[in-house]
Amino acid sequence: MFDKVNRNIKIYQKSLDASWLKNTAISNNIANVNTPGYKRQDVKFDSILKDYVNNNSLELERTHPKHFPNNSLEALEPRITRELNTSFRKDKNNVDIDVEMAELAKNTIKFNTLTKQLSKHLNRIKTAILEGGK
Repeated sequence: MFDKVNRNIKIYQKSLDASWLKNTAISNNIANVNTPGYKRQDVKFDSILKDYVNNNSLELERTHPKHFPNNSLEALEPRITRELNTSFRKDKNNVDIDVEMAELAKNTIKFNTLTKQLSKHLNRIKTAILEGGK
């Protein structure tokens, strides 16, 4: 039971960390909207989390064939990626301010939702502890 509770809290923690990292990446993109040659950053986490939840394991890249795979929740980490191929501007910058502002709004909603869900989850645990002994 405690393993499942701890697992859920860690998933919330990892999701909140990824959302915070995405906010940082979006902020960097907005700050560099007029920087020639700048390539936008993005954070890959949702697909990694979905694979973990569906399979209860992670398909991680191993740097050496003799390394053991690490399928623990601790290995669930967001990845910052750069979009190198797309550029519609002459200065080779691929940041679209409208897209970034929409992504920022979407990420803010996601972060707030995760925070509320975690708070409700912790309140249920608190209620179970306080009311369970009665």
